[in-house]
Amino acid sequence: MTRGERGAASLLVVSCVALLLLIGCALGVVAAMVRAHRAAQSAADLAALAGAAAHQRGEGACVAASSIASANGASLDTCSASGDEVWVSVTVPGPHWLGQTSDLSAEARAGPG
Repeated sequence: MTRGERGAASLLVVSCVALLLLIGCALGVVAAMVRAHRAAQSAADLAALAGAAAHQRGEGACVAASSIASANGASLDTCSASGDEVWVSVTVPGPHWLGQTSDLSAEARAGPG
């Protein structure tokens, strides 16, 4: 090995490690966003079901939906009861790291039939 090539392997190893860390962080953000979206959809589904059940009993559909949404870590954005169906939209906080500032939302509908 000549004197001009000393340290070249170290530079290559550091570059590869940095690239792997960057890819790992990006995959971590994607995984966290998928998890948050799944949580939002679950909260929306449960809130819509609770709202529809309350609406069938003659109670406030949106009150029940809001309670279930907040119990699942989501905030109820919109809620409407039309006929026998209840439509809800919820938002959950997204992963706020590596520059991500978005919150994730989901919608659901529930009713008989």
